[in-house]
Amino acid sequence: MKHFDVIIIGGGIVGATAACALGRAGVRVAIVEARQPVPVEQQKPDPRVFAITRASEQIFRSLDVWQRIDAGHAFAFTDMEVWDAAGEGLTHFDAAELGEPCLGHMIEPRIIETALAEQLASDASISRFCPARFSSVEVGDAQVSVELEDGQGLTASVLIAADGVRSPVREALAIRTRLHDYHQTSVVGLVKTAESHLDTAWQRFLPGGPLAFLPMQDGWSSIVWTLPTAEAERIMGLDRDTFHTELANAFGSRLGRIVESGERESWPLRRMHAEQYVMPRVALIGDAAHAIHPLAGQGVNLGLLDAAALSEVIIAALQDERDPGALRVLRRYERWRRGENLLMMSAMDVINRTFSTAQSPLGRLRNLGLSLANRSGTLRQLFMRHAMGLSGDLPALAVTSEKDSSSD
Repeated sequence: MKHFDVIIIGGGIVGATAACALGRAGVRVAIVEARQPVPVEQQKPDPRVFAITRASEQIFRSLDVWQRIDAGHAFAFTDMEVWDAAGEGLTHFDAAELGEPCLGHMIEPRIIETALAEQLASDASISRFCPARFSSVEVGDAQVSVELEDGQGLTASVLIAADGVRSPVREALAIRTRLHDYHQTSVVGLVKTAESHLDTAWQRFLPGGPLAFLPMQDGWSSIVWTLPTAEAERIMGLDRDTFHTELANAFGSRLGRIVESGERESWPLRRMHAEQYVMPRVALIGDAAHAIHPLAGQGVNLGLLDAAALSEVIIAALQDERDPGALRVLRRYERWRRGENLLMMSAMDVINRTFSTAQSPLGRLRNLGLSLANRSGTLRQLFMRHAMGLSGDLPALAVTSEKDSSSD
């Protein structure tokens, strides 16, 4: 048996961020990841990108990984424009209005994963088991025991499940979830448009769901086209030229015609929320705890805040010589993050229901709301600050220091 302070199952972006945060404080961490790492230069461009908020950027800065991410092509976007296809309602957001250099960054997952893997490898407090899967988990009074499929045994005071929306750890421990099927599917891919995206994230609300064009390097955009599932299946089956035509039409040809595109992927959309984030010696973070509608791109950002908050709680307990796996300690993390996540999930549901309908009374209401937000600087700035992660009860890792602010 190898003993650690913390075992993390799942070495994706959220799990690796938690490991880096804990290792930075000298916490002994074992991170177990099933996927064999592939050098970034051997990977294909990812059809999906993450819209990383300023708060998430600050977490990466605090962990000394932002420089690696930025060098791997993090694309800063300065503006966002949202409008309703069924009316005249429009709202424009501009980072300069808040005195910020950008609203956030568009980054391929592989770039973030590679930067975090390099940081993990440089920290002597972190032991990485990869590729590896667990075969059993046993939660005891004093510790949690994990057996890997290759027969290795690990013990720790705390087990963190960061193993995705289908979380085997959550299933093994019989933690229940609440599920909702949106009956929508997102079609994602990279496209190049005839006209410049102007460093702007564009989102058009259509009756079937939102269509977003997210700006990337060299005139490319990452699209997230949310559709009723049957319609998404039809779109996935289109030849390239027909797809280009239908996509441009759906977008109102805002950026001209589509001149090139990469591979398409589709992702069925479901909301999931664990009924509890913690139990004695166990905590869930990221997609293992919650899955959210992607219309505002907040999923990975919520997970990163989970990782930073839980790490802060565990480190504080160890510094105070308290048991970090005690339920009263882990409940501090649950109280901190569950309500925040539920609020964001509920807000996305309301927006999705309000805009994914052709009913005329709702149409007039949503167009009025967009227009009012555009005319009200105060309302617009409040929305921007929240979406950028600049407000709320933030973990220390997500709070911008004067040093980091001056480096922008």
